[in-house]
Amino acid sequence: MDLFDYMRGLNQQTESPLASRLRPATLDEVVGQQHIIGKDKLLYRAIKADKLSSVIFYGPPGTGKTTLAKVIANTTSAEFLQLNATSSGKKDMEEVIGQAKNNQGMFGKKTILFIDEIHRFNKGQQDYLLPFVEDGTVILIGATTENPYFEVNGALLSRSVIFELYALEKEDIKTLLKRAVADQEKGLGAYQAVLDEDAADFLADAANGDARAALTAIELGVLTTERSADGKIHITLDTASECIQKRVVQYDKTGDNHYDTISAFIKSMRGSDPDAAVYYLARMLYAGEDVKFIARRIMICASEDVGNADPQALQVAVAASLAAERVGMPEAQIILSQAASYVASAPKSNAACMAIFDAMENVRTAKTPPVPPHLQDSHYRSSAKLGRGVDYKYAHDYPDHYVAQPYLPKELDGTVFYQPSENGYEKQISVYLRKIAEWKKDGLHQ
Repeated sequence: MDLFDYMRGLNQQTESPLASRLRPATLDEVVGQQHIIGKDKLLYRAIKADKLSSVIFYGPPGTGKTTLAKVIANTTSAEFLQLNATSSGKKDMEEVIGQAKNNQGMFGKKTILFIDEIHRFNKGQQDYLLPFVEDGTVILIGATTENPYFEVNGALLSRSVIFELYALEKEDIKTLLKRAVADQEKGLGAYQAVLDEDAADFLADAANGDARAALTAIELGVLTTERSADGKIHITLDTASECIQKRVVQYDKTGDNHYDTISAFIKSMRGSDPDAAVYYLARMLYAGEDVKFIARRIMICASEDVGNADPQALQVAVAASLAAERVGMPEAQIILSQAASYVASAPKSNAACMAIFDAMENVRTAKTPPVPPHLQDSHYRSSAKLGRGVDYKYAHDYPDHYVAQPYLPKELDGTVFYQPSENGYEKQISVYLRKIAEWKKDGLHQ
């Protein structure tokens, strides 16, 4: 290291972005991701014991992938080398592998190689690493925002343990924000800033699990806000919204606004108003509502309120739920809008919903009669001797693929649970069921 490198390092400690300065130095300082770094978890024990094997950290931006790598760098006795796949080439890889070989051969020292954005390496570059990971020349730590099962060489995956990092919880983000405001050494403590609770809530929500975004916003707020008469910098809700360039929406995920908005969303779909449905969808998405929660409500509405009037609605809703979860925001908003507008525009019927409610009520309150003998299972030994499955008529052996025979227990004969409406496809179901009733009445299809 020359004098210029030394001075650059000193400047970075004081002038680098807040998110970089606040990176934890030890595992105990890391916020969130307790599913992998809790004190009883494999990764925690491996880092503490300095017995790490090759790993790949996978998760959204700002969730701590690079942070964990830096913590490992601070705790390991191995040499720690770093590459970024967006700017490194074959020559850079050859240099770090050469250095790792020297560490191993001359000093008996392990080398940990951290590769950020590892999915950016092409197949050839990833293949180059294989033998050196395999023989222990380097212990690989890869970080990626993309699904490693699609973007990383299968051979590398088989030699690595994959740890998935999740978007940070709101309370995790708030902890980091308060730490940033209070920290005198690495944070903003010297500015004597005061972070209002509602501002912290808003920033934690708006960051959507990305710690870097939240810390960048609070740093901007503190550095650009004038001191009040009391000599302190007050970060209010208005200041917070300006810093993250997002208007405040009155939407509390655990309060009345949450329940009122989702209620309006569902009732708009049920009421066949796609414009209102998309509007309330936008309000929820803008406020940071969980796309999985929204998708579940669309699926329920597709079955409860559309039902067999348009059976395709449930397929659209389920496909949208899977696609939105796979794609993520912001593109997921398009998928959810398609599903919500489809369900809102579809013909409506709650007949299937009411059928199961009525049937459940009957099961709950009435004596449960036995299944008719001809419908009982006839596949096990001695079934015929017990009269089980005897005289059952296979519908496909008869004209129109229908044969008249009792299906409900005798005690429930004539009970109707499902009463299809005359809307959409359910009208065709009504016609078919009326035809069956006429066949029974006329003694046909016996």
